Amino acid sequence: MSGPEGRAGVWTEETAAAQKTESAPKNTTTDGVSMEDLPIRDDLRGRSPYGAPQLAVPVALNTNENPYAPSGRLAETLAARVAEVATGLNRYPDRDAVRLRAALAGYLGHGLDTSGVWAANGSNEVLQQILQVFGGHGRTAMGFEPSYSMHPIIAGVTGTGWAPVPRTPGFDIDVEAATEAIVRQQPHVVFLTSPNNPTGTSLPLEVIERIAAVAPGVVVVDEAYAEFRREGTPSALSLLPAHPRLIVTRTMSKAFAMAGARLGYLAAHPAVVDALQLVRLPYHLSAVTQAVAATALDFADELLGAVKQLREERDTLVAWLRARGFAVADSDANFVLFGEFADRGAAWQGLLDRGVLIREVGPPGWLRVTVGTPEEMSAFREALLQVAAGQ
Repeated sequence: MSGPEGRAGVWTEETAAAQKTESAPKNTTTDGVSMEDLPIRDDLRGRSPYGAPQLAVPVALNTNENPYAPSGRLAETLAARVAEVATGLNRYPDRDAVRLRAALAGYLGHGLDTSGVWAANGSNEVLQQILQVFGGHGRTAMGFEPSYSMHPIIAGVTGTGWAPVPRTPGFDIDVEAATEAIVRQQPHVVFLTSPNNPTGTSLPLEVIERIAAVAPGVVVVDEAYAEFRREGTPSALSLLPAHPRLIVTRTMSKAFAMAGARLGYLAAHPAVVDALQLVRLPYHLSAVTQAVAATALDFADELLGAVKQLREERDTLVAWLRARGFAVADSDANFVLFGEFADRGAAWQGLLDRGVLIREVGPPGWLRVTVGTPEEMSAFREALLQVAAGQ
């Protein structure tokens, strides 16, 4: 069954199948040699690269991006700032990104300054640096699943053991079970996510405090979607003064609509920031990345202007899904987890056949959809109704 017309022509099931095949990792070259023929680490054998499908669909709602592009005014300013940087690209960038870190500290508030903020190429590099310092061979990281799938992946590639603890049926963290697991297993790193990906669940500060009180190592609160939380929802940033082993990570990929810029950052005690510099690669943040991120912060009010609209669109979507009998997780993020499907793979494919790409992720039977523009959400709702009706 054909769906909406895309930029490259009519979207068909054959187009979807072809692009899905093309996006799959190719492990064998034309001469018949594959990764398995190489002397790679034993613990990497059998793994697949992380990544959501990148398909040229009319409606892409699978990677939690902000659907509203930067304005022409911001684009012009970015071009001018990058042009200024370009004349010095023969020189290495500011190795410690001091000006950018100062700007990030100003944005975060909570009494932070440059010494308590660190930045890297996306929040995933921030997480990797944390595990390189505080994890590693013979050490363990703990997370509460379902949660962000990169946490165990990065743990694995850094040689860190992974200790999963299940969430409740409502996707909350049972604090009693969590603290018992921490006391018993003594993990070196504990990952918390607020709001959680893929469920959208936020954590009360008292849960974070209780976990931080018993954790023997560092506690990482992943706040990648913090700006999308409901008004008045507190941030773990407020807990930093009392907990020197607490780390709060953020990103500019979501609310700031800067996914292509690749800028993640964290706030922590200055001693933690000092420790992370033991493993950061020399000049890891390019001069261009630093200039783009600093400019985005100058335009923070404009870039974050769409957040309120996306929150409202999210809440409207939750109500619409529930009114039609779907189970929906409460969300404080810019995405919604919904189900339950007897065959979620078939439901996902049915949406894709209609030109709507969402994410097959999370617990069995559930799917995750990013909140897009009103037009994109209308296309999603229409496609979902057709899939549900078996058309």
